[in-house]
Amino acid sequence: MNPTETYHQYREIFRDMRLPLAFIDLDAFDANAAYIAGLAGKFGKTIRVGSKSIRSVALLRRIFDSDPKIFRGALTFTVEESAWLAAQGFDDLIVAYPTAQPSDIAHMVEMTAAGKTVRLMVDNEAHLRALSAAGEKANIRLHACLEVDMAYRPFGLSSVHLGVRRSPLRSPEEALHLMEAARKYPWMVIDSLMGYEGHIAGISDDVPGAALKNFLMRTVKALSVRELTTRRDRVVETLRASGIDLHLVNGGGSGSLISTGQDPLVTEITVGSGFYASGLFHHYKEVHFRPAAFFALQIVRIPTEGMITCQGGGYIASGEVDLVKQPLPMYPAGLQYLSLEGAGEVQTPFTLPKDCPKLQIGDPVFLQHAKAGELCERFNELWLVQGGKLVGKVNTYRGDGQAFL
Repeated sequence: MNPTETYHQYREIFRDMRLPLAFIDLDAFDANAAYIAGLAGKFGKTIRVGSKSIRSVALLRRIFDSDPKIFRGALTFTVEESAWLAAQGFDDLIVAYPTAQPSDIAHMVEMTAAGKTVRLMVDNEAHLRALSAAGEKANIRLHACLEVDMAYRPFGLSSVHLGVRRSPLRSPEEALHLMEAARKYPWMVIDSLMGYEGHIAGISDDVPGAALKNFLMRTVKALSVRELTTRRDRVVETLRASGIDLHLVNGGGSGSLISTGQDPLVTEITVGSGFYASGLFHHYKEVHFRPAAFFALQIVRIPTEGMITCQGGGYIASGEVDLVKQPLPMYPAGLQYLSLEGAGEVQTPFTLPKDCPKLQIGDPVFLQHAKAGELCERFNELWLVQGGKLVGKVNTYRGDGQAFL
C-alpha cells in the first residue's frame, strides 16, 4: 500500500479509540523476525534477542516461538530485568551492562541457585571481586561475560574514538590480563566474550538525500569492520591459545547483521531494534526492516490552514541531543514539525503537505519513536494489528508494573 492507503487503513482500525495509543503491526513484526532468522541461518549463527528493544514479555515470547533454533537467549539491560524475565520462565540471559550493586549481585546468586543460565558483563577486576565474594558467601559459582571495546580508532589514535564508550579493554593482551586476574576469584568464571560494534549496528548509512554523508559513513564502517573483526578474532584466538574455553562469542546489532554474521569466530549475534524497525533504523544499505511499532496522536486543533496540532507526542529518544531523536511522523506522509516547537509534552503541531488527505479534529496521526524499546516506557499496552484488523493487545513492561532504568 502507498502511505495514504496505509493512513486510511490505520485510521479506520483505531477510529473512536482512546488516544494516544501504541501498536505493533504484526505482519511487519513477524516479517522482520523471519528476515533476521533467515540471515542468521545463512551464516550459521544464532540470535540473542536484545530485550531492551522489545520490553514486552508477550512479544519476546512471540520472537522465540517463531524459530526456537535461531532465537536463543536474551541480552538484557539490568540484573533486575533479568531476574524478572527469569521469573517469567526465560533462560540463557546475559546482562549487557556491568554492576557491583549488592542487590544486583544478590539477584545473580538467586537466579544461578534456581538453575538459570545467567551471565553478568564484566570489564574490570572490581566486577570480578564483587561476583566472587557473593558466590563464596552463597557457596555457588557465578558466571560472567567479558566485554571488549570494538570502537574504531583510525591510525591507532586514542584521541579519535568512533563508537560508544563501553569497555576499557581493547587488545588481546588486555583481555587476557583480566582473564588471568579472574583466577584469583574462584567463585566466579568468565566463560563468554562480547564485542559489540554499536557504531556500525546503530547508525544509518543509506539516508535519502544524503549521498555524500552516506558514502563517508559506509567508507568508515567498512574500514572499521575490517579492523574490529581482525581484533575481535585475535582476542578470541589469544584466549583460546591460553587454554581459556569460551562458551560463546557475541557480536553485532540490527544494522550489522551481515558484517557480524561473516565473522567466523562469532557464534551469536544480538538483534533488538530490527524487530520494531523504529525511526532510526529505516535506512541501511545492507539490511532492510519493515516499520512495525507505532504510536497514534489525536488531532485536537487546526490553528490555521495547512496546520494541525496534536495532543502530546513529546517522546524524545535518549542519547546525543539531536533533532533525529524526535519521533518520526509516518502517516499521513509529509507531516513536518515546527522548528520553534518540535515534539511537545502536551501538544505537537505539524504543517501539512499539499497532497495531505483531509484531516479533522479527532482524527489520528501515526508516528514512530526514534528508538525501539523506549516507546514502551510511555505506554502500558501495545495494540496488535494483523491483516488490516485489530487482533488484541499485550502489556509492555510498564503495563506489568515494571521499570528497570
